[in-house]
Amino acid sequence: MTEREPDTGGDDPSRRTRLAAERTMLAWWRTALAALAVGIGVGRIVPELSGAETEWPYAALGFLFALYGIVLFAFGSRRFGSVERAVGAGGYRELGGGAAAVLAGVGVVLGLAMSLLVLLG
Repeated sequence: MTEREPDTGGDDPSRRTRLAAERTMLAWWRTALAALAVGIGVGRIVPELSGAETEWPYAALGFLFALYGIVLFAFGSRRFGSVERAVGAGGYRELGGGAAAVLAGVGVVLGLAMSLLVLLG
């Protein structure tokens, strides 16, 4: 009995690129789900467990994390579509530093705000 070589799709490199783009989209979605979970935790669960007298800062930060998650869902899906179109046309689509920097910056600001809330709360 001989071992068979795995089917790599012939000489079509776009197959690997498309699969990589799909995995990347799912990573965006996992990050978005995590942001939504943090939003629920910060906005609803933490104030209940901590017995905080003032709940609005937690609710506001939870809302911002949920909004961030929605933006990540949308951006990841849109990015996947643009990569699919580029690969279909035989091209390449870069992420671009601006979008990545903005999303990372928002994440850092939200993380700092949560740290401040924990420190002062």
